[in-house]
Amino acid sequence: MGLQPLEFSDCYLDSPWFRERIRAHEAELERTNKFIKELIKDGKNLIAATKSLSVAQRKFAHSLRDFKFEFIGDAVTDDERCIDASLREFSNFLKNLEEQREIMALSVTETLIKPLEKFRKEQLGAVKEEKKKFDKETEKNYSLIDKHLNLSAKKKDSHLQEADIQVEQNRQHFYELSLEYVCKLQEIQERKKFEFVEPMLSFFQGMFTFYHQGHELAKDFNHYKMELQINIQNTRNRFEGTRSEVEELMNKIRQNPKDHKRASQFTAEGYLYVQEKRPAPFGSSWVKHYCMYRKAAKKFNMIPFEHRSGGKLGDGEVFFLKECTKRHTDSIDRRFCFDIEAADRPGVSLTMQAFSEEERKQWLEALGGKEALSHSFNTAIIPRPEGNAQLDKMGFTIIRKCISAVETRGINDQGLYRVVGVSSKVQRLLSMLMDVKTCNEVDLENSADWEVKTITSALKQYLRSLPEPLMTYELHGDFIVPAKSGSPESRVNAIHFLVHKLPEKNKEMLDILVKHLTNVSNHSKQNLMTVANLGVVFGPTLMRPQEETVAALMDLKFQNIVVEILIENHEKIFRTPPDTTFPEPTCLSASPPNAPPRQSKRQGQRTKRPVAVYNLCLELEDGDNPYPSKEDTPTSSLDSLSSPSPVTTAVPGPPGPDKNHLLADGGSFGDWASTIIRSRKARAVYPCEAEHSSELSFEIGAIFEDVQTSREPGWLEGTLNGKRGLIPQNYVKLL
Repeated sequence: MGLQPLEFSDCYLDSPWFRERIRAHEAELERTNKFIKELIKDGKNLIAATKSLSVAQRKFAHSLRDFKFEFIGDAVTDDERCIDASLREFSNFLKNLEEQREIMALSVTETLIKPLEKFRKEQLGAVKEEKKKFDKETEKNYSLIDKHLNLSAKKKDSHLQEADIQVEQNRQHFYELSLEYVCKLQEIQERKKFEFVEPMLSFFQGMFTFYHQGHELAKDFNHYKMELQINIQNTRNRFEGTRSEVEELMNKIRQNPKDHKRASQFTAEGYLYVQEKRPAPFGSSWVKHYCMYRKAAKKFNMIPFEHRSGGKLGDGEVFFLKECTKRHTDSIDRRFCFDIEAADRPGVSLTMQAFSEEERKQWLEALGGKEALSHSFNTAIIPRPEGNAQLDKMGFTIIRKCISAVETRGINDQGLYRVVGVSSKVQRLLSMLMDVKTCNEVDLENSADWEVKTITSALKQYLRSLPEPLMTYELHGDFIVPAKSGSPESRVNAIHFLVHKLPEKNKEMLDILVKHLTNVSNHSKQNLMTVANLGVVFGPTLMRPQEETVAALMDLKFQNIVVEILIENHEKIFRTPPDTTFPEPTCLSASPPNAPPRQSKRQGQRTKRPVAVYNLCLELEDGDNPYPSKEDTPTSSLDSLSSPSPVTTAVPGPPGPDKNHLLADGGSFGDWASTIIRSRKARAVYPCEAEHSSELSFEIGAIFEDVQTSREPGWLEGTLNGKRGLIPQNYVKLL
């Protein structure tokens, strides 16, 4: 049973039961007061915890925003670029979420804490004050009555009448106060139902608004999430393909490291201990150096390097070799030593120690000393052993038979081309197909002897057994370049152009195969072989670098992208001629150059565009710099000029006086930047999106009219489609 009502008429009787009912109401209000006090405390703790969570979330978001993935190589795929950008997207998502949380925390203060504090102070506090007055008047009233009743009846009537009047007035005042107190008690009991619950309703409304905003953010994020999942899956698939190739290369090198030395521009290079002579009392010491020798120039570089001190690099030395002499153990108490005399340091002889006798013999051969071996440090590119697979009539027959069988029997098989056959069966099928006597007898379409996975593995194995990959060693670097650069349209155009530069047989075979792969991808709902999955399978099958290195294998993901482009654009690439006005792919960079900074009134500089990867012809003077140039370092490869060069930042203006940077079209980069450009036309060689209203947006191939120099360093002014604006100077080619 709930609280009993307090009747106003009972105020005059003031019975014990009336007083019990008042005490029950007072106890309930005290319980309510304590509850609200605790609730306010918990609410403030909730706000503090929310703010702490928000601070932690924002710190987490800042950490995500500030981190950037480093990649191996000179470019990244679109998928990797999206993955890299995803951390900033996650950061923005958390930032937006925390902004909503901050709004919620403020609303808790305004809609819950303050109203409850006000109710507790103004309503419950007022009742407490009324209770104090009621208790005080109760004490006064009944004390006065006791005193009045103790008056002697013998006192004068006037005195007794005055006392009666005083008592009656006091009793009347007490009754009025009692009525007001009883009214207030019952009023607050009813008022608390809405005065307390209404702020709670507002609190939950604010909380649900926050969760609704999170739901809306999640809906907005959902599309991005699905695309990112595809990016991640594509990258994972490419990683798996690359990892298997890298492990295969690692195992080859582990089994026979000497046959897999990288091609280098140095005749010899490696570590040698060099004797450093000191004054007589101190003897001599041996210091490890990394040494590099170029036989043509007789130039010897050596740089001290100690692995055990954290890889400390010392100051290098350069000299020109005069002669090299083997040291015997009867003249020095160390093995594997030889002496070098410098042509530019008369009377100076250096004693060096190799790591083994074999390495000493190799150094002696390279330096023109005695006991030379038949091979040198500069190992040539190892040719792949040629198999019997050829792009001849038999080869076309084999590929067509396999494709016909796959499309007849297994076009909907899950994991087509990814599920591999048993090696022994694959080899037996290949042997029969490559034998003129048995080839025609092999029935792949109707025979149950050959599983589909055996046929697909045989097709891939045949293509991999060709003396040269189907897309050739010569054009390998050229195909990779557009996969790293530009817009999707420019990539397709570049690969379209390159396919038509392939030898006719290669192009014909590629056409047959890609048409088949297009058909396979059209059944991806059944066989699960999307264009990306087929790219992973056939990237290393159709394209291979001539030199097997980890750096080359890092480009495997771009080989996959090239195959994806071929499949997605088969009709255009193989059924239409390429655009003859399209620039040679070797002149394309892996990404647009940086736009030069603008002299803007806005604070700070504009955000730079992606780092450029140029194909520059570098002719460096052969100076006495002890540190080799990037082209001379042991990690540089002997790729042709058609393959991408190392990443360099595009900076407007002439290069240093000792370097002549030549653009792919033959013009000097310094001349390009320093020449005063008169009004003429220009063509865009990179796409560009304007970052300010004064700039022009354009695609590759756009033609600008009335091009002139701008007051902005590194920028031109030109007109495109009737609009005049600024153009990054290193994005266009003058006509």
